[in-house]
Amino acid sequence: MLEAKYNQEGTEAGCDEAGRGCLAGPVFAAAVILPEGFRNELLNDSKQLSERQREMLRPVIEREAVAWAVAAVEPEEIDRINILNAAITAMHRALDKLEVRPEHIIVDGNRFKPYGGTPHTCIVKGDGKYMSIAAASVLAKTHRDEYMNRLAEEFPDYRWAKNKGYPTRDHYEAIARHGITPHHRTSFKLQKELSHKEP
Repeated sequence: MLEAKYNQEGTEAGCDEAGRGCLAGPVFAAAVILPEGFRNELLNDSKQLSERQREMLRPVIEREAVAWAVAAVEPEEIDRINILNAAITAMHRALDKLEVRPEHIIVDGNRFKPYGGTPHTCIVKGDGKYMSIAAASVLAKTHRDEYMNRLAEEFPDYRWAKNKGYPTRDHYEAIARHGITPHHRTSFKLQKELSHKEP
């Protein structure tokens, strides 16, 4: 069972990102403030959930959260400032959009930059420990997947509806065959030697 809160005093926002390791598309981040006493038996790190479970949880989180927001950083900016800074920037932008100001921020992972004067705590594997971070992971992932599904209609050769821009064999093969798009991150390694033995 995930913990309800990390800091028992004050309003707490959980933050997480999605798409950090992708070759294409933006990195998305979400910030979520859950109400006191919120519980959901299904809620977990989005990577531990099926697509169907994530889609079931998204409207529950968006309906029941005290406040939630999602933001993104586009590939051009990722290439300019690097993916770590882009992920943190996306989280800051999501926090900017919250209609309720948190008194404390908990962040999945071990790297973050101060958000104004609001205290923050980095928690490694926090999306599997605290509900607000898990909720943020679900929103970041589902909103990003929705975005990549729309891009896939414009660029069907890259199979983004399936791989969501991650470095899969079919994605590398599509890049080798068709070149890159404006949505690829040119600072990432976009070519890979593919042997016939690779799964």
